[in-house]
Amino acid sequence: MRAIISDIHANLEALEAVLADITSKGITQIQCLGDVVGYGPNPVECADRTREVVEWCLLGNHDEAVVDEVVGGIGFNPLARQVIDWHRKELKPGWLSNKLRKERWEWLRSLPRMKKDGNVMYVHGSPRDPTMEYVLRTDCEDLMGQIPDKIRECLEKIDWVCFNGHTHDPGVITDDGRFQTPAELNMEYRLEEGRKALINVGSVGQPRDGDRRSCYVTIEGNELRYHRVEYEWEKTAEKIRRNSAIDPRMGERLGLGR
Repeated sequence: MRAIISDIHANLEALEAVLADITSKGITQIQCLGDVVGYGPNPVECADRTREVVEWCLLGNHDEAVVDEVVGGIGFNPLARQVIDWHRKELKPGWLSNKLRKERWEWLRSLPRMKKDGNVMYVHGSPRDPTMEYVLRTDCEDLMGQIPDKIRECLEKIDWVCFNGHTHDPGVITDDGRFQTPAELNMEYRLEEGRKALINVGSVGQPRDGDRRSCYVTIEGNELRYHRVEYEWEKTAEKIRRNSAIDPRMGERLGLGR
């Protein structure tokens, strides 16, 4: 059995709660689809903890924005950009920085944009754009009942299954263009040979599907299961309120799951 996590977003309380839940299941293989940083109050701690426990980690759009100032100035709202700039100051080493800080930065800089394992693809964003493009549940809506072009093109780019994050909205898009939430799937989905699927694993540190609990998936054979985990979101929100570099609304939304 293995676990796939995504979108930690510098939320240490959420990350530790999810890791404890994973450990309780006897799982030691953990993979991460990116966005270790961004939005939250603990970029250094989350980078170190993630680097310590995961088998591999992909580059998310916030990770990329932190290590690349040009990227960080494009496509982010002012509140997100403010946190990105602060995270860069916290993480980027200088001439006199210690070895750990330099290694941490190099790890973040070297994260790959995509991973393929046989006929399975892993990205942060989408098969068309691994870091930046969102694949939303609304992308599956079509007035004519057809598979929308965006979804069709994404499905054409994968051989079988693609795991992604980025939207913070967990669910499975099947090869008929339907989006199904974890609740609609009874928290389980069987990976069927010959049937393509885009699987969003949800967010550890900032869920946006109306459920404030952290979300991740486990896979055993062809059986996938979604998991929701309670964490001390109020503690994270309080850290954000005390940090002048982060707008308090970043903490308030944690309690809403939005």
